[in-house]
Amino acid sequence: MSDFKWPDVDTAFLTENFEYLATLLWLVAIFVIRHFVKRALRANEKQDVDRKRRRLNTVDNVFNFVSFVGLILIWATELQNIAISIAAFMVALVIATKEFISCIVGALYKASTRPYQVGDWVRIGNFEGEVTDSDWLSTTLFEVDFKGGSYAYTGRTTIVPNSVLLTNFVQNLNYMRRYVEHSFSISRLTDDVNLFEIKEPILAKIREYSEHFHEVAIRYNSLIEKRLDIKIAGPEPSVRVQTTIEGYNVFTVSLFCPTEEAAEIEQKVTEDFMRIWYEKKRQL
Repeated sequence: MSDFKWPDVDTAFLTENFEYLATLLWLVAIFVIRHFVKRALRANEKQDVDRKRRRLNTVDNVFNFVSFVGLILIWATELQNIAISIAAFMVALVIATKEFISCIVGALYKASTRPYQVGDWVRIGNFEGEVTDSDWLSTTLFEVDFKGGSYAYTGRTTIVPNSVLLTNFVQNLNYMRRYVEHSFSISRLTDDVNLFEIKEPILAKIREYSEHFHEVAIRYNSLIEKRLDIKIAGPEPSVRVQTTIEGYNVFTVSLFCPTEEAAEIEQKVTEDFMRIWYEKKRQL
């Protein structure tokens, strides 16, 4: 019993279990620091909601990356010994996890090109909506009703793997969050009503509905053209009359308007068209 030394036992224990203890301490430190950083960001009331969400998302990504790098450094020796003995297994693992690797590569592509950020409206391949979260593996979208023309949230959430970024186009639609070039069509069976006589009354109604935001629309349209360095339609409304081989007359309206008012203006214009069309129909 006289040869028993507590310091020797403690040192041996720490040496034999260094990786486990270091991992535990590293993860606890990362968790505590991230918690206080995020709480400080949430407590800042001067920042707008979108900027705060983007910074919180950045904090999560940075700390996840730092945690990953730290664990690799802690277990580097063990990983090296394992890698030498199971090289063939690693090759098979790479083949089996190619989708995961594609997601990581897609994340690196996203980080280098920055096609979008949290809060943007985007279209990624066949997926579209508002970006609510983005990490190393996927991008989460709140679906927005672009096709229906209401531009409202549908309540559905789509998780898009980052591998999709490597094989599909990405469109940033963020300029549509405030104003949008809204187009819709009204179809009628070919009859004796001349739709060209309805164009001017409808354009007059559109100008009436657009009067309260017309000046802002002109400035915003100019801002978008300068930012994108392209010429876009608007802000003046337009009406086009077409026919189809099935025997329909198509009355197409395009206007540059606030996104939140697009569906309401569409309904008003459609109601005006129907009223004028039926009046002319009764006059025949």
